[in-house]
This record gives sequence, structure tokens and C-alpha cells, in this order.
Amino acid sequence: MKFFKALFGNKEEKPEEKKKNEEAKNFDVLKYDGVRALRAGQAEYAIRCFTHALQMQDDLEIHDYMSQAYIRTGELTKAYEQLQKLAEAQPDNQQIFIRMANVAYMMEDYGAMAGACEKAMLIDDKTPEVMYLYARACIGQDDVTNAVAMLTKAISLKEDYGDAYLLRGETLLKNGDNDEADEDVQWLLEHTKDNEDVLTLKARIERAKGNTDEAIDYFSKVIDANPFNIDAYRERGELKLAAGDEKSGNEDIEYAKELTAQLPEKEGDEGIEKKVNDKYKSIDPYGVF
Repeated sequence: MKFFKALFGNKEEKPEEKKKNEEAKNFDVLKYDGVRALRAGQAEYAIRCFTHALQMQDDLEIHDYMSQAYIRTGELTKAYEQLQKLAEAQPDNQQIFIRMANVAYMMEDYGAMAGACEKAMLIDDKTPEVMYLYARACIGQDDVTNAVAMLTKAISLKEDYGDAYLLRGETLLKNGDNDEADEDVQWLLEHTKDNEDVLTLKARIERAKGNTDEAIDYFSKVIDANPFNIDAYRERGELKLAAGDEKSGNEDIEYAKELTAQLPEKEGDEGIEKKVNDKYKSIDPYGVF
């Protein structure tokens, strides 16, 4: 018997090896079950799988997936913590800091967002997206001057950066720089078609300039692009009232109120998820560029 064991080897697993192999198998099962659940939109189940897997073995890929799952459930602080673990392990990975900036933006933690952008810039200061996100952080901290500077730099790095033109135009308008804002929106009108965010900006610029008829015309175009745009109905109604068209103006304002009343309650998990999605959408408002 010993001769055959020596010749063919002892294939019987030792208890330690067997336990180790079983743990590795269970880890893989939990990891890939979690990934499948995440892709299927079952974020809470994915989190349970990932949590158990991490108890067996630390794994950077799981921390990445876990951050995505927490974002989907609206647990943004936990998502940010997972990304911090990744950043500690890979301090030269700019994409991690970009994602941290995005999550911090959704958390409305503009200090953390600026910090993540600064770390990303230390890795590569020629990334347009980082400049754009840094501008978002500056706006959140009421720093208009640096916000405009960052957006200008983003555009210089990427000439067709539509989102940067839009945000710079909106920022300039809020700051009372109507002519400069109009330059940005003119570029957008030439490079997009029937986009409600661009048309809304143009309408508000014309309103700020005192061009009532032009503003009403552009708000009408916004409504053509999206018949459920509450702000467009309300603002167009206000302009019509100011112009003396009480009947049509009141109709717009009343319809805006009706649309507002039809909005779902923003409570519970669904409300949190919608808030997160809306916040994320504002980072890339129309996704053309």
C-alpha cells in the first residue's frame, strides 16, 4: 500500500487543505452571486453576498462592487467608505478619486468632493472630467470665480465638452454675466438639437436680458421638447402675466401646479434612489458629449 501511495501520490486531502479549498469555493460563490444580483438590480442581496465574502477574504474588486451596490440603495456614506479602501490600496488610480468625487457630490459634501478632485489632479491635471467635477465642488461652496476657471480649463482640454459649456453658462447667468452666458448657450444651440436643458438656459438668459417675447418662445420650445417640464410652464406663465396676457399666463401656472401635484412622494427607499439618480443626472445632464 505504501508503495502505491509513493508511486501515485496521496490524493486524499488533508483537513487543512480541504477547509481552505471549501472556503475558497464559498468565497467565489458569494462573490459571483453578488455580481449577478447587482447586475440584476438586486442591490440589497448583492450587499449581503459581498459582506459575507469580505469576511472570508479582503478583495478590492468586491469593494468596488460593494460601492456600486451602496450607491443603488442610496447608502452613499457606505459607498464612499468602500471607495476610500480602494484609494488606500491604489493611490495612483485616478478613476477611484473621480468616483469618490461623484459620490461626494451626491452626498452634497462639497468639501470631500473638492478633496477628491485635488487628489485626482495630482495624478493627472489634464483630465477634463476632473476639472468639471472640481467646478461642481466650487459651485457647492459658492466659489463662482474658481468654478468658471475650472470649467474654462475643462473646455480648453476638450473643445466639445458640452456639459462644461452648459454648467458654465448656468453659472455665469446666476452671477449676472448674461452676455458671457449667452455665448456659451449659442455654442450649445449650434451643437445640439431640441435639448430641454439648453433651451431652458437660453430662455432664462433672454428673460434676464428683459427680452420677454424671446424668452416665452424658448420656454415654448422647452415644452415641445418635454411636455411635462413644470418649470417651463411656470416661468412661461409668469412672463405671460408680466406681459399682460392674464388668461394664458394663469393657464400655464395652473397646469404647472397640476403637474406638481402628480409627482410621486419622495419618501422611503424609492425617494432616496430617485434623489440619487437625479443628482447623478445633473453631473451629465444630457449625455450628448
